[in-house]
Amino acid sequence: MITEEENRLICEVEGPAPMGQLMRRHWIPALMSEEIETDGKPVRVRLFGEDLVAFRDSNGDVGLIDEFCPHRGPSLYFGRNENCGLRCLYHGWKFDKDGNITEMPSEPPESQMKERIKIKAYSTHEAGGFVWAWMGPADEMPAFQAPPFAPDADTKVSITKIKIPCNWSQIQEGQIDSAHSSTLHSSDMVPARVESAGASNTHWTRPSTDKSPRIFTQRTPYGFRYVAVRRPIKNARTSDYLRITVYVAPFISLIPPNDSYNVCSINVPVDDNNTWFYFVAWGDENCIDADEWRAFNHAVVGKDLNADYSTKRTLENDFMQDRDAMAAGNFTGVPGIPNQDIMMWVSMGAWPERQEDHLGASDLAVVEFRKLMVEAVKAFKDGSQPAIGTTQSGIPHRDIRSWQGIVTKDADWTQFGVGDREAEALGHAKTEAS
Repeated sequence: MITEEENRLICEVEGPAPMGQLMRRHWIPALMSEEIETDGKPVRVRLFGEDLVAFRDSNGDVGLIDEFCPHRGPSLYFGRNENCGLRCLYHGWKFDKDGNITEMPSEPPESQMKERIKIKAYSTHEAGGFVWAWMGPADEMPAFQAPPFAPDADTKVSITKIKIPCNWSQIQEGQIDSAHSSTLHSSDMVPARVESAGASNTHWTRPSTDKSPRIFTQRTPYGFRYVAVRRPIKNARTSDYLRITVYVAPFISLIPPNDSYNVCSINVPVDDNNTWFYFVAWGDENCIDADEWRAFNHAVVGKDLNADYSTKRTLENDFMQDRDAMAAGNFTGVPGIPNQDIMMWVSMGAWPERQEDHLGASDLAVVEFRKLMVEAVKAFKDGSQPAIGTTQSGIPHRDIRSWQGIVTKDADWTQFGVGDREAEALGHAKTEAS
């Protein structure tokens, strides 16, 4: 049972809140690289309750700075992005990507003000289709390491982005809840007599009809792994179907792949009550294209999403649920896997009331998440441990993977889906997929 105080520790991310400060000790996916063009329009970016603007300067470098000019407070979103800086329209003060004031035309030439004043600016790095930001203490900034979904520059990455009006943690719990996929997504994740999970342009397939998986968890230095063990359609007497999901704290969940591409989700707090949700497909040149991925998820800007990536399906319009489609056989009446999830998450309210939950055997991964993050944020708050996932574990994030497949019943699930260095760090031998 989680207490109300512990629930607040998980949910609160703004200002000095311990969870937000813990998250700031990681490189943060701030926005997609495609959102900003060289000398183009700035983009509003709200993270952890902070209002920022991102811009790409004349050199192609990305700045992420306070939205409001330190002179008298007008928004720099309306500014001119030109000649390697963002210029405030009010009095012409100009800021470079590092927060330095390079021009102050409203002040006398001899003024020393621009040497004394800086605007808040965060360091950035681009990788895997994202602009990442370091929002922690500058003297603690680590070298950027490649994320699991973009282990090298040649990896093809397709991103769906949605702004969701609820706390980051209830979304995160949805991403590590394998049991719900067999029910909520049953019209899109279809059981089939196949050897492995598959994908088409309309749905996914999986080799099991089992809606009551057995869940087992394994702690790791970066978070935890868990397996959902199901009966396969074929050879159920001698085999199990395993789906291994990986939580790379605090933002990333690696979802079991299909035969066409890998999948993960990323949840980044906008503030206490809103979240940037990214649904990512990645792989080789055969990976689904970004436009196709967004269409598959029914999350296309203009058609399904507003310009700010908020969804047009809302609690107020009942998520445009189609009861006629439900009567005809569609389980939810809402198209798109993320949209089905969003309907559930948002309907819980802005914050989950975890102390009122009644959890069952299928919720073991959710229980593990709560225990892990409560322990982590308490230890970070009292100074007894650094932020979870920031210690040297010997496991590069680029090597971390989820996994799915059919195995014999006597197989040890912990040995599947781990690379050599992770196997060594976790204390067991790597098993190759058959």
